[in-house]
Amino acid sequence: MAADNAAAQVSQVSAEDFADILAQTREFVRGAVVPREQEIADTDSVPGDIRRAAADMGLFGYAVPQEWGGLGLDLAQDVELAMEFGYTTLAFRSMFGTNNGIAGQVLVNYGTAEQKQTWLERIASGEVVAAFALTEPGAGSDPAGLRTKAVREGDDWVIDGEKRFITNAPVADLFVVFARTRPADADGPGIAVFLVPATTPGVEVGPKDRKMGQEGAWTSEVRFTGVRVPAAALVGGSEDVGYRAAMVSLARGRMHIAALAVGAAQRALDESVAYAATATQGGTPIGDFQLVQAMIADQYTGVAAGRALVRDIAARYVSGEDRRVGPSAAKLYCTEMAGKVADLAVQIHGGTGYMRGVAVERIYREVRLLRLYEGTSEIQRLIIGGRLVGHAKRETSGAQR
Repeated sequence: MAADNAAAQVSQVSAEDFADILAQTREFVRGAVVPREQEIADTDSVPGDIRRAAADMGLFGYAVPQEWGGLGLDLAQDVELAMEFGYTTLAFRSMFGTNNGIAGQVLVNYGTAEQKQTWLERIASGEVVAAFALTEPGAGSDPAGLRTKAVREGDDWVIDGEKRFITNAPVADLFVVFARTRPADADGPGIAVFLVPATTPGVEVGPKDRKMGQEGAWTSEVRFTGVRVPAAALVGGSEDVGYRAAMVSLARGRMHIAALAVGAAQRALDESVAYAATATQGGTPIGDFQLVQAMIADQYTGVAAGRALVRDIAARYVSGEDRRVGPSAAKLYCTEMAGKVADLAVQIHGGTGYMRGVAVERIYREVRLLRLYEGTSEIQRLIIGGRLVGHAKRETSGAQR
């Protein structure tokens, strides 16, 4: 695959320092968050002390460059952290995921100097929670169907439209809003992106969605009615930044989701092995039964393959070798794998695995969403297949000339 032209962030943290960051993150996740998973599920919220501790550790800005108050990790380091985040309730990662990922990266890669100065340090510290407002009732995995409109009126832009399933919308301070400024034409798709503070008149956030899983990770609808923002709110100062900003942010986000899936699958595997070693049937540990061992073997193989794939594709992303097909492949494989591993975990636990309060029951519900956001599995297949066939066509056409 030819290298993508998008800028890739080079790590500003040495391997030695990152090893310390990773170790501290693992200790915090497993020592402070895992024991409180049931509390998070019961209250549908992440406790304030966990949020403050995460902010103090720099987790709200680990992927934001150091000049803007972040840690400056590259994607290869990001996925290592994400595999740790995935080991516990995904609500924990959801608190700061958009600040570092799909919302924050729009500013990092495309924001003007003034926009970065205004927002990035506050995003990195956790003072500001940013939300990525792209998905609509008629435009999800493919933003080409976007209906939200932005119309120029004098020196301002007026935005009208409705977004749905917007992560962190109920607590967001800043919405990164994608809107169509004109119909798609020869000059581009006509999609721009705007920075809209949540307090702007005309911004209406709906009630929290009631979801199958991921309690504590809040999403909701957001309506923009005659929302007026100044010209300085147009990201990059260009109407044609939006579509590319969405695609680049989503590609990076897909790697992050793939790594989360690996972490969740690892937790499901660990829970399965521990249960198989201690639970008995007829006085015999169920782990002694060959069919249970076969399920554990399938789980382990899937997790190991997913981890290797994530690390390989992340390295190729950072080098610039592949920032399009690889992320889609990693996201497709790892999220589908996590679903299978979680299903096997419930099977190994038997009736116990179907009970609320049991870790594998929560994991089973939570990982189902990973196959949907940042582009469904079906969209990933279209990206992978389409790009590979298109590349082959171009090579064939070049050889025939």
